[in-house]
Parts: sequence; structure tokens; C-alpha cells
Amino acid sequence: MNIRDFEYLVALAEHKHFRKAAEACFVSQPTLSGQIRKLEDELGAALLERSSRRVLFTDAGLQLVEQAKRILSEVKTFTDMASGQAGEMVGPIHIGFIPTLGPYLLPKIVPMLKESYPDLNLYLHEAQTQQLVRQLEDGKLDCLVLASVEETALFKEIELYQEPLSIAVPCDHEWAELEQVDMLDLNGKTVLALGDGHCLRDQALGFCFAAGARDDERFKATSLETLRNMVAAGAGMTLLPELSVPSERKKDGVCYLKAVNPEPSRSLVLVYRPGSPLRARFEQLAAAIKENLTNK
Repeated sequence: MNIRDFEYLVALAEHKHFRKAAEACFVSQPTLSGQIRKLEDELGAALLERSSRRVLFTDAGLQLVEQAKRILSEVKTFTDMASGQAGEMVGPIHIGFIPTLGPYLLPKIVPMLKESYPDLNLYLHEAQTQQLVRQLEDGKLDCLVLASVEETALFKEIELYQEPLSIAVPCDHEWAELEQVDMLDLNGKTVLALGDGHCLRDQALGFCFAAGARDDERFKATSLETLRNMVAAGAGMTLLPELSVPSERKKDGVCYLKAVNPEPSRSLVLVYRPGSPLRARFEQLAAAIKENLTNK
């Protein structure tokens, strides 16, 4: 057996489909299927239920998948340490971003990073927090840039920026001419929010619920841009993070207001595995991002 066999096994467990797993590993389906069969023969144990039309793992198979994940994670750490580049801004780095941050942060920082670190190869991945955390645990990502949540407590965090949330209302709303709004004025109001799975949903609604507002259960957005367009269409109000807010106070039918008492916000952080040998690289990356955000 070899490391590649472990990669095939983990990919099959994640995709639960031979063709999709093969595509993820950049091999043909017969190649992946044949290697899994050879691995079973070598181990003397059945990893899959062959009679099923779906990909179902046996109990032994599930245990070995978890062990394979740990092995691949250790191999990644070993490779990073052996490269001799742990503290240098060179080579590949895989960074995960959440959808409510990536589209607004990346245009600000990618040009700067490419100019400052021309030998650093950026691989950028966008997904919701839970998926990113799993990929970080499995060693598929080196670090994440996201809003600090309970799921990231097991990792090392580097603080980047405390990002305020603004109230967005239609331009014909009664608050449209105000400079700021007291959060307590949301008492009894209904707010639009993102759908389940977005950490910003819970963060924004936490402030709204504390003020006495309620969630509009008739609609759950899949993105901040959908929320913004719903506000422009007069469907309601919402909270939007500062990086997604334009410099103009009013734009495209939406008016953006500063929220106070308290000022709602989310903590942006860079997180990485505690045992990663690339800590010095992450610290440099975090410092560059932090400087860009604080000087914007």
C-alpha cells in the first residue's frame, strides 16, 4: 500500500461515488476501483459492501478511512517541515474563505499578496464554515480566513479585524435620511437574513434578536448579494458586513446606516492547525491582511 491508496480511500468516503472520487483524484474510475480492491486484498478485509448499488463502507472500512485521514494529515505536516520553507513566503498555500467574506476581501488582498510575495502560490477555496473546518482538519487546507465561531475554537487564531455590520434599508424607507440607527429601534421589526449554514446568519440575527427584532421566516438568502437585491426591491431590511458595503451611503436603491448601541460586528480571524509548521508563514500572511484592512 502507499499514500495514494489512502487518498483514493478518503476521496471515496467523501464523495460516496466512484466516478466523482476518481475525478477528484485525477485518475480514471477503473484505476481508483482497482486500487481500492487491491488495498482490500492486501489488508485481508472488506472495506465496501459490494452488493450495494451505493457506496457503503463496512465498519472496518469506516475505521480505516478515519485512520487514513490522520495519516494524510501527518504526511502533509511532514512534507511542510521537510521543505525547509516553513517560514518563507514561497511555494503553495491553500487558504479557505467563507462566501460572506471572500468576494469582498480577495479583490483587496490578492494583488497586494502577489506583489509582496511573488513566489507564493495562492490556492483559494470558498465554502461555508463547517466544510472549511473539516478540510482544515483533514489537511486539505493550510489555513482559513473567516469570522470566529465556536467551530474554530480548537485551532490557533490570529485576529485580523473587527468588522462592523451596517443596517441596509430601501432608499424610500423612513430611516433613509438618518446617519445612524440605534439597534433598539429594531424592536418589533422584521429583518431579512441568510439561510442556514452561513455563520453570518447567526451572528447578525443574534444582534437583531437582542434588540427585539425577528427573522423573516418567509425568505432565506443564499448570498449577501441576494440580500442586498431584496432590500433594494423593498422586501425589508438587513445587516451587511462593512467589507460588502459600498463607499456611497446610497447606491442602487439601498441606503446604508451605521448601527449603534451596540455596534454589531464580527471578528475576522486567520485560523490554522495547532501543530502546523507553517506558523511563521501564517503570521506574515495575517499581518499583511491586517495592515490592508486597517489602512483601507
